Amino acid sequence: MSSYERKKSILEQLHIYGKVEITELSEALSVSPMTIRRDLDLLEKQKKLIRTHGGAVLPQALINEQSFASKAGSAVEEKKQIALEAVSLVKPNMTVLLDSGTTTLEIARLLKNNVPATVITNDIQIAAELMDSHLEVIIIGGRLQNDVGALFGSLAENTLRNMHVDLFFMGAHAIHSAFGITAPTLEKAAVKQEMIKTAEKVVLVADSSKFHQKAFSKVCDLDFVTTVITDRYISEEIRKSYEEYVDIVIAK
Repeated sequence: MSSYERKKSILEQLHIYGKVEITELSEALSVSPMTIRRDLDLLEKQKKLIRTHGGAVLPQALINEQSFASKAGSAVEEKKQIALEAVSLVKPNMTVLLDSGTTTLEIARLLKNNVPATVITNDIQIAAELMDSHLEVIIIGGRLQNDVGALFGSLAENTLRNMHVDLFFMGAHAIHSAFGITAPTLEKAAVKQEMIKTAEKVVLVADSSKFHQKAFSKVCDLDFVTTVITDRYISEEIRKSYEEYVDIVIAK
């Protein structure tokens, strides 16, 4: 079988199954795993697939920003489970930074009746949730994204540069083993980058639908994150592939 025929066969399998494995392709096409790796690398350069640990998947469209109302109704139980796991990491008198998002909003709801702490956020929904709590709440300021409730821009970034926190719970639009953590806009990515710099520990909170996705702007590589907390619906295959880069905790 020629190189052209082999690559054609690989792409046919990809379009049928959505993913391919090096070991299976090696056996099916009667060539070495190294040959398959070279084929996959070449096809990735041609933007016909995305390499993963042990294989490849079809390229997917970029994840776009959704309104708060749209996000609030998705994966509700999963977000509550993730929040419960996340709150167990908060110790008395910690300073906790909460990224904007519906998963971090669930964390805020649980923190209301948790240990004393200082909560810093760039999310007006989170700030409103904590208005009647015993917690000290700091809003970083910035330009408001009206349909989402997030604050960003130079004011937010400059404020964060003067802060230091014990724990940062970062939300995610998209997580990918090759592209890292990405956000829909440059402004969103910039705020998250400053948040990461403030923190002793960075915990990514993301339901399983966010994995193997990518958005427009790079936030960071996975090794900037201490731990990822996700839900039990993440596949074993995806979990194992990401555990090479970061500690994965499954919320029960």
